[in-house]
Amino acid sequence: MRIFSIIFSIFFIGLMTLGAQASERTFFTNIAGKWKGPGEIVAGKFKGTKFVCTFDGESLGNASGMNIDGSCRVGLFSQPMNALVRKAGGSYRGKFLDGAAGEGMDVTGGRYSRSRLSVNILRKDLRGVMVTNLSKNNKLNVTISVHVGKQLVPVIGMTLKRIGTTKLASKRK
Repeated sequence: MRIFSIIFSIFFIGLMTLGAQASERTFFTNIAGKWKGPGEIVAGKFKGTKFVCTFDGESLGNASGMNIDGSCRVGLFSQPMNALVRKAGGSYRGKFLDGAAGEGMDVTGGRYSRSRLSVNILRKDLRGVMVTNLSKNNKLNVTISVHVGKQLVPVIGMTLKRIGTTKLASKRK
């Protein structure tokens, strides 16, 4: 069960990057609402494992951060997920569950480019990158990759759909 916790930790950090649509200013606003969708582990020992996640996203008052809460299910097993992420200068900081010091992971940086947000993730000797794209049709594509030697290897892919009628925030000029 611990491996699923680590795998879902990696995935969940990706969910924290929701909302990077038209501009970085709308990043935290666009996570508000409910999200659900399937994913699959595409590499490693658990390759082919499919799962489904459901999340509630909420931006922090002044758009300086967000909370995510929900769960992911693999067969009969369900793993609670929660996270807090804050904008820190020109980058991002945060943690999933209790952070890398506990059973979770840390967000240790990141960058925004057009409608794509990439964040660095860290748990002890596991380093990786989460790339998130949010389309105008309320679909979120997430790819999680980990460093294996000098290569970045994709390990999880997922597509979430917004549940309900919440629309993306407009691009501010």
